Amino acid sequence: MAQTSALKATPLNEVHRRMGAKMVDFGGWDMPVQYTSLLEEHHTVRTAAGIFDVSHMGELVVRGPQARQLVDYISTNATDRLQNGQAHYSGLLYPQGGFVDDILVHKVSDTEFFICVNAANQDKDFAHIQAHNHFQAEVENAGPRYAQIALQGPLAAQILPDFASLKYYWFADGQVFGVPVRVARTGYTGEDGFEIYCEPGAAVHIWHALLAQGAKPCGLGARNTLRLEAKMALYGHEIDATTTPLDAGLDWIVKLDKGDFIGRQALQRHKQSRKLVGFEMTGRGIGRDGYEVLIDGIRAGWVTSGCPSPTLAKNIGLCYLPVEHAQPGQRIQVVVRGQAVDAITVPTPFYRRKR
Repeated sequence: MAQTSALKATPLNEVHRRMGAKMVDFGGWDMPVQYTSLLEEHHTVRTAAGIFDVSHMGELVVRGPQARQLVDYISTNATDRLQNGQAHYSGLLYPQGGFVDDILVHKVSDTEFFICVNAANQDKDFAHIQAHNHFQAEVENAGPRYAQIALQGPLAAQILPDFASLKYYWFADGQVFGVPVRVARTGYTGEDGFEIYCEPGAAVHIWHALLAQGAKPCGLGARNTLRLEAKMALYGHEIDATTTPLDAGLDWIVKLDKGDFIGRQALQRHKQSRKLVGFEMTGRGIGRDGYEVLIDGIRAGWVTSGCPSPTLAKNIGLCYLPVEHAQPGQRIQVVVRGQAVDAITVPTPFYRRKR
């Protein structure tokens, strides 16, 4: 089956097709949603090691004498708390406090920062940063220079032993399988693992080498169920232009004491009326994205993400509720195909790995 011409393709596209992956349109990219089954791939990452093609993700590079000042101004977290080789999770905000995107900021040096952004937001993020670049800094939209493969699971460090000593949320430049790479120990599954950044032309070689070491290919379907169990936000679901970090329970990535940044004044004035919470379905049904949530029969919020949890064998989800009802033990109902189905709010994350 030929790839749809309108869709973008990663350097691994033909490999996915030869391996029989089920391909879907994911934000304008032709991406594998699964190879065998979502359940099998999910359990592989929880118990062994899986690999994901995430080359559609974007990369931006900020460099120059005032690179740190620019990154601090356009993002919520504080770069002065990063050491060289360390990364953190952060947010790009609009002046009104809503998300442009959620990002990973890697500090290469005081004069260079490497930022991983969401695929569909790459050009928007680049334009946003450029529009606020009143500093002595250069911003490069570097996505075309990189492919990215995520190796996730408890056996990940055995597969990449040269990076086993890398601390969580640190990164290093080096080689894997004879190829120059940048490896970050971050992740989007709730498991241990690495993100491998490489030249696009090296992606196929690294992919096959990882398979030869015992990693199993996984699609975006399992990536979604894994991240939901770990309560990791997905742009366009838990966070968007109308959502502040405070609403989404991401106040820990906001450093109001670091000085001025875009959205700071709005966050200082923000009166929180809603909060993101987890829930389990107690009635028969799955609370899917966008479904209404009721309290005592009255509309109170909506589901941002929901699915059956392969690890917990329960139907779980995240939803926004008024702050006064956003605590574990609140009985709610989710409207599933026109029927109000019982559910209850629960502590999150739903799953936390043993370290």
